[in-house]
Amino acid sequence: MPKLEIGPAGFLPPSAASLGIFQPEKGSPNQLVEGEHVPEDKAMEICAHKLLTLRNPTLFPGPMLVWGWNEETRHKAKLALELVKEVPGMNIIPMPDYRPIYPKIDPEAVINPCHPNLTIQHNKIEVCAFIGVHCHFANITLKMIRANTNCYTMAWCAYDGHEDALLSIRDLDSDKLLKITAAIKKARETITPWALTPEGKEEIEKTAALKLKNAIAEKNDTTLFMEELHEGLDENEE
Repeated sequence: MPKLEIGPAGFLPPSAASLGIFQPEKGSPNQLVEGEHVPEDKAMEICAHKLLTLRNPTLFPGPMLVWGWNEETRHKAKLALELVKEVPGMNIIPMPDYRPIYPKIDPEAVINPCHPNLTIQHNKIEVCAFIGVHCHFANITLKMIRANTNCYTMAWCAYDGHEDALLSIRDLDSDKLLKITAAIKKARETITPWALTPEGKEEIEKTAALKLKNAIAEKNDTTLFMEELHEGLDENEE
């Protein structure tokens, strides 16, 4: 039975499908975890455990969630925010656009499918969840993350799911989001979240202090335009 391993997997890792890993059929009681079909409840337990115990858990919402296209999307976004609140120290970094960001990406502000490993590595993210990312871009991004980082990737997909994620929940709807949240709440009864460990607290405090320092420095370096403004040509002037 093929198994999907956590990266870094190399410069050009084979796709999960080429390894013989495929999603459970629609309507199946199973979900995909590290290349294996496991019962959905078990998959959500694993999902909760990874989010609570691995370093810098992060949600990556894509355009189908960020832009609030309809009432269902807005409801799902609200549930996603409530889920994030249940994971101490969990960050949200959106993927609002798929176009390449050049010449520089701000890895603290966005994740971009053209160079997602930069955001993962800069923020020292060891577990992340994709939601609302169009499938063709999710496939590319998940494979690049597996190639270059040790991040445990999850895909919470409203459609067929993603073989190249370490954990994939297919046919995601509001009920399944609520089930993941419930699994997190239950796991917290016996698990100390990474963010509440001495190591987690120290890292979060250092990161917050560094961001504040950089924000102050950036504000102080800002150059205001103080020159006189000159009127341009008036196309209506005779």
